[in-house]
Amino acid sequence: MSNLLRSAIQLKKQKLINKLIKSGIYKRGNKHLYELTLSDLENEYKYNEKKSSDRNKKWNLNLL
Repeated sequence: MSNLLRSAIQLKKQKLINKLIKSGIYKRGNKHLYELTLSDLENEYKYNEKKSSDRNKKWNLNLL
């Protein structure tokens, strides 16, 4: 059972890393993404999604 959980965590980490890399993020501070915990990766992804969303809202308002 623990191997299944470990595999699921690794898969989720890899998916988040891939999404962050596609967004142009390779490191957080002085750590590479693969060094971060799942929680750290989730927080980084949420932070960057919010930052991107805020940037898009601001850009859209400038068009009006």
